[in-house]
Amino acid sequence: MAERNIRLTLAYDGTDFLGWQLQKQGRTVQGVMQEGLSRMHGHPVHVLAAGRTDSGVHATGQVANFRTDIDSIPGSRFRDAVNSYLPRDVRVLWSDAVEPGFHARKSARLRVYRYYTVCGAVLLPHVRNFRHWIRRSPDLSRLNDMAAVLLGEHDFTCFSAEGDANFSKVRRVDVSAFHREGETLVYTIAASSFLWKMVRTIIGTLFMLEEQGGGARELGLIIAAGARSNAGGTAPARGLFLERVVYDAGCTVAEDSLEDAESPGGLAGNGLFPESSRSGD
Repeated sequence: MAERNIRLTLAYDGTDFLGWQLQKQGRTVQGVMQEGLSRMHGHPVHVLAAGRTDSGVHATGQVANFRTDIDSIPGSRFRDAVNSYLPRDVRVLWSDAVEPGFHARKSARLRVYRYYTVCGAVLLPHVRNFRHWIRRSPDLSRLNDMAAVLLGEHDFTCFSAEGDANFSKVRRVDVSAFHREGETLVYTIAASSFLWKMVRTIIGTLFMLEEQGGGARELGLIIAAGARSNAGGTAPARGLFLERVVYDAGCTVAEDSLEDAESPGGLAGNGLFPESSRSGD
C-alpha cells in the first residue's frame, strides 16, 4: 500500500518546551512528536506543523502532518494510536487521512492566536502557567480602537524581534480584537503568518499605550516609524495560545471557519466570539 498523509490536530502545554521546532539541545514539541512516531513506525518519521510556536507558548489547535506506511490503522484511529506514544503534555485531539499534497504549513490560510490576561488583584495558582497577569483593568474600548489599527496589510517591523530572519516584514491581519471573559481579557488575532514574537510584542505595546493614555493615533505612528525601540516590551509567552488553523475548502479542519468580516475588529460571523462579546463591552 502507498504511503498515506495523516493530519493531526494537537494541543500542548508549552511550559516545559523550547517551542515547536526541533533544536540541537532541549525539549521541543516536534522532537517528542517525531520520537513517538518513530517508535510507533520502527523508523524515523518527520512531522510538519502549521505554526512554529515559541518557547513557553501553548496550543489548542496546532495542525501537523506526516507520512505513514502503516496500512492497518484508519485515519481517524491515529489519534489514539499516536497518543499512546506521547507524553502527557502533548495530545492529539483528532486525526484523519488527507490528500498527498496537503502541507500543514503551506496549505494554511489563517493562523488564529489568542492571548489571555487576568486583570485583578490575585492570579489563581492553577492558571499561572497559562495566563499573563496585570493588577489593573485596562480600558477595553481604547484597546479595541488600537486593535483595529492593526487590521489590513502593514509593515510590522516595529513588532519583530531582533534576529527575525523574514526578508519582508509585511503581513496582513484579518482579525484583531479584545473581549472579556470575567476577569480575563482575551485578545484574538488572525493572519496568514506572523513575525517572530509579533503577537506578544503587540500585546506589550497595546498595554503600554493604554496605560500611558495613548491610543490609535500613537499606535499608528509607531507602526509608521518602523522602529522596534518605539514599541512596548514583549509580553510573557505563557498567555499565548495557537487556537486554530484555517484551511481552504478541500483541506478544511473540522470546526474551523472564518468568514470575511464586516465589523472593525474583523469579527462578524466568524464564530470566534459569542454574540454578547462583540460589542466590546
